[in-house]
Amino acid sequence: MAVKEYLINKMKEGTIHLALLDPDKQDSREAGAIAKRMRDAGTDAIMIGGSTGVTNENLGATAVSIKESSGLPTIHFPGGPGAISKYVDSIFFMSMVNSVDPFWIMNAQAGAAAYIKKLGIETISLGYIIVEPGMKVGEVGKADAIKHNEIDRAVGYAIACELFGMDLVYLEAGSGADKPVPPEMVSAVKKAISIPLLVGGGIRTPEAAKAARTAGADAIVTGTFIERCSDDDTLRSVVEASKGR
Repeated sequence: MAVKEYLINKMKEGTIHLALLDPDKQDSREAGAIAKRMRDAGTDAIMIGGSTGVTNENLGATAVSIKESSGLPTIHFPGGPGAISKYVDSIFFMSMVNSVDPFWIMNAQAGAAAYIKKLGIETISLGYIIVEPGMKVGEVGKADAIKHNEIDRAVGYAIACELFGMDLVYLEAGSGADKPVPPEMVSAVKKAISIPLLVGGGIRTPEAAKAARTAGADAIVTGTFIERCSDDDTLRSVVEASKGR
């Protein structure tokens, strides 16, 4: 089954949880061990990527280790065109739509598209919308981050992504953000579009995960939190709150 089909089918059952692992933050063996813990906690798929430090080598090694250790689908979450691996199951072919730099909106994607197609990697198109504070990804991607009170602006970008034919929309506050995307923004965006909505950044408690889910997120992404958390019960509590269990 294609990863996109797998995700959509899972979302029909309710909100899903996606774990994000950065190949630059731990070696491949540790990433595999974390992925296995996340599978046991109930996560549905593993995203692999980071804003800096990702190479073809650590990306590929991490993907192989994750699949061997957890059996979960792997999705490359690219930080740019410089690292691409045939060992991932799929790739979010994404545009940072509120960047002020055309490189992150379309130029990087155009530079990598032919190679991705040649490798035969499944692509899942995604509109990537950066919400304040944006953190490192907002800085690297030169995002004009959406402020928490700019709900109409977030809605406009999300609708534009849908009209462009993208498969998914992702509202991202940035890894390690002190505050997640406001539930009011999540709710407004969800009501405005008919494609699935991912929400991530700053979600590190069951309460924050529940708030995003009840606001309408179809998928909740946690990254920095799971890389730093060593307690399986805490991991499970956030995943279960994400999925309403």
